[in-house]
Amino acid sequence: MPENRPFAITIAGLDPSAGAGVLADIKTFEQHNVYGFAVNTGNTIQTEKEFFEIQWTDLDFVLKSLEKLFKNHTIKAVKIGIVPSLDYLKEIVFVIKKLSTKTKIVWDTVLKSTTEFRFITIDNQDVLIELLKKIDLITPNYNEILQLSVVEKNPELIAHDVSKHCAVLLKGGHNPRAIGVDCLYTGKETFMLTPNNTSVFEKHGSGCVLSSAITANLALGQDLKAACINAKIYIETYLKSNKTKLGYHHV
Repeated sequence: MPENRPFAITIAGLDPSAGAGVLADIKTFEQHNVYGFAVNTGNTIQTEKEFFEIQWTDLDFVLKSLEKLFKNHTIKAVKIGIVPSLDYLKEIVFVIKKLSTKTKIVWDTVLKSTTEFRFITIDNQDVLIELLKKIDLITPNYNEILQLSVVEKNPELIAHDVSKHCAVLLKGGHNPRAIGVDCLYTGKETFMLTPNNTSVFEKHGSGCVLSSAITANLALGQDLKAACINAKIYIETYLKSNKTKLGYHHV
């Protein structure tokens, strides 16, 4: 058993390129001195440049895996990535809270891939709100957050509204006015997280890496603001690690 390391779980898909999904998350956890477990929600066929297909994992299998891990270890934080439906996500979140009320939950709102393959459609706002109240942080970008509202089209207003239920880190990669500036909405305050380095290169799975870095920092006991600030430093190092779509993990 690892000594002096907290435990965290990534619940996400398996990307063979290891740029995104559970493989990228585990790399990130390890770099933060957090021991990572992984529960696979789906096997994908993809490269760092193109998405082809996904084969979803049966929900009961996922839930049984979580029950075994929580039974044997104290899980400080969980990152949830790609899921096939809102009901699937709901079952995962509710089981986590049943097993441990103290575990922090970060939902990386992967609503569709960058190749426009749609994974989840938010068609029940009541269920969504019920879910958000049990989640500590969501990490949408400017395109993804639009799918969290059926009427509002302004990303900042949606983030502010959603933060009444859970914290929102609105990622700034698509920020039309200030590229790279993230905004953390806590429900009480809003913090602008400006980039420390703009000389970076686009990477496959950067959203996964950022959310798993935040999860790792929460597992280490950092408060939400510090966890997001330090994760931003980590992701910038990752983005400038090389010129290809696949980045190198190092602190």
